[in-house]
Amino acid sequence: MGAFSKLAWLIRRQLLSLSGVGLMLGALFFAAALTPTLIPRSYLTQGAIAGACFGIGYLAGNVWRWLWHYLELPEPSARLRSTANALVAAACLLVVILFLWRAAEWQNSIRAVMKLAPVETAHPLKVCVIALMTFVILLLLARLFALAARFTAARTRRVVPRRIANVIGVLAAGLLFWSIASNVLIRTAFNALDSSFREVDALLEPERPQPTAPERTGSPASLVKWTQLGRMGRRFIASGPTATEISAVTGRPAREPVRVYVGLGGAKTAQARARLALDELKRQHGFERETLIVVTPTGTGWIDPAAMDTVEYLHHGDVASVAMQYSYLNSPLSLLFQPEFGAEAARALFSEIYSYWTTLPKDRRPRLYLHGLSLGAMNSEKSAELFETIGDPIAGALWSGAPFESRIWRSITANRNPGSPAWLPEFRDGRFVRFMNQNGPTVPADAPWGPMRVVYLQYASDAITFFAYRDAYQAPDWMTVPRGPDVSPELRWYPVVTMLQLALDMAVATNTPMGFGHVYAPEHYVDAWVAVTDVHDWSADALAQLKTHLAAAARKAAEGNVAEEPYADRGG
Repeated sequence: MGAFSKLAWLIRRQLLSLSGVGLMLGALFFAAALTPTLIPRSYLTQGAIAGACFGIGYLAGNVWRWLWHYLELPEPSARLRSTANALVAAACLLVVILFLWRAAEWQNSIRAVMKLAPVETAHPLKVCVIALMTFVILLLLARLFALAARFTAARTRRVVPRRIANVIGVLAAGLLFWSIASNVLIRTAFNALDSSFREVDALLEPERPQPTAPERTGSPASLVKWTQLGRMGRRFIASGPTATEISAVTGRPAREPVRVYVGLGGAKTAQARARLALDELKRQHGFERETLIVVTPTGTGWIDPAAMDTVEYLHHGDVASVAMQYSYLNSPLSLLFQPEFGAEAARALFSEIYSYWTTLPKDRRPRLYLHGLSLGAMNSEKSAELFETIGDPIAGALWSGAPFESRIWRSITANRNPGSPAWLPEFRDGRFVRFMNQNGPTVPADAPWGPMRVVYLQYASDAITFFAYRDAYQAPDWMTVPRGPDVSPELRWYPVVTMLQLALDMAVATNTPMGFGHVYAPEHYVDAWVAVTDVHDWSADALAQLKTHLAAAARKAAEGNVAEEPYADRGG
């Protein structure tokens, strides 16, 4: 037998060994994965998620067949089984073909609500090839696992009963695979990524030279060295509107905004960096401004310029902001490997700032606010304890794109007023917390506020906010009609598949146009900051002009304009 004949025999043997029930269920999972969720997909991501869903469906079918045999349930005759398998296989094939045919239409339903140009094809052939490759990889891993389990069970069966040996084999194989994955693959990948992110964080970009003005963080007169700010800290300090630029837009006198940032190189501990930030803020007379904002960055240390530039324009530069880096990894890696770092840093910085702020005369100190985007929002939530601030509360907080694990956000959303949608809840009378999206809040702008104002800015198409593990077995509330304005009307819930689709959406949530997904637009921040910071000295026409100016700057940056590059850098 030649080499080609041996290969053909081996492939035929492997194909014949596949489970019929698994293939049928896998085909249905594959078809369901072609339906839309929140973010448009390329043929590469569509093929990967479809192949993964096929593999999980195949596994579920195998488990079902094993359980049927294990319970010794009656088997149909061979003839009946063959006929039924043929009919079900034909039906599944028709479903797959139909869903592939509609895949482009479904993707265009997402692109339409995000104002993207439609695609002519979903590239079904490429999707199928990538899905097949994904399934084959998963199948090989599964069979390696089964081989390890059988090998261990066979050796153990000599001293223990067969079923106990089988359990031991599965546990041993699971321990082996987990050990290889966590101690070899994951740790190796993490070390490589950690080194890469560390080098990027230390990068000195020539287009952002060290400031010379003594009132700027990182200048020769500053308590924080320019090289210790980190790449994202240097971007935050070097960017932002000047007093001249603010006046040119507002037509009124403006002050130079105060921006304070302390990078990981500023001090060894979070507490020491927080004290350094406080000292630098006092050096720059930040407590003499009208508005003071404690900002919690994302994992890399990035602060969204769409948020900070906006509030500086609205308050004519009379704003001081202070932030502190807690990681140089991106947010998913930071959350996975350093989950306590962000909360610890946010808590340390707020404690230092708040403790000093409370010693100042109430009629002469700035209004104190919190802000964070994404992981920064979740950690900012944890920075202030209610019992600590209830006697002398801060003015409020603006949290945008809060992740689904955010404790306060989750509690408020779960306890929203009956009838209000999960993607834009109303909470009690709206005096304490309000939710906003692209179209503003549901609560009237002139509705009275309490002593503290909290606004959550969120988009219904942001999977980082609306993902949940229970989506595997239960349709989420935000899918209930009416849906968010940026969610496809064609979206449907499927067990397991929808959760996996949303997990993929989280990974690509920053690849959307600005104003959708996890990319928050400056014009939407305008409405949010107006509500949070109680802006009254802007007319409706002036606010509209500011939104137009900021949106144009953001679009220009997204197209590659270097001068406004921070808008294009979604360094979460």
